[in-house]
Amino acid sequence: MNAKVWRFGDNIDTDIIIAARYLNTSDENELAKHIMEDADPNFTQKISRGDIIVAGENFGCGSSREHAPLALKAAGISAVIAKSFARIFYRNSFNTGLLILEIKETDEINEGDLLEINLDNGVILNKTSNKEYKFSPIPEFMQELLKSGGLIEYAKTSIK
Repeated sequence: MNAKVWRFGDNIDTDIIIAARYLNTSDENELAKHIMEDADPNFTQKISRGDIIVAGENFGCGSSREHAPLALKAAGISAVIAKSFARIFYRNSFNTGLLILEIKETDEINEGDLLEINLDNGVILNKTSNKEYKFSPIPEFMQELLKSGGLIEYAKTSIK
């Protein structure tokens, strides 16, 4: 996958990802219209399907709402790369089928850079700077969740 980068800092909480005022719906398409709105009111007009968010430490901290990764995925964000993730956001991301990757070098990636992610090799290539970053392999079960589109879709195909 090749995608454009959008940068955010440390401690991006779930209320920044999708504000609580929109939690009166679970319609992922409606939620997608409002991602990152309090950080950048025009964010959803700027992004394209397949883009990537790159952030610092503790991405997804705050409440345990599944709406946050669900809204990012529905908006077309293909992956979030951060130095670290809040534990519950990490699990919710895989449960909803949103790819997240941890690398220490996120400060070296700039907004607008073009990234290529190779899940098989565990490598992120910054095609703008020509730098490579390695990430820990995603466990096989978690890969199955991603391929299925999340835990519910995985369960539907597994229960047959």
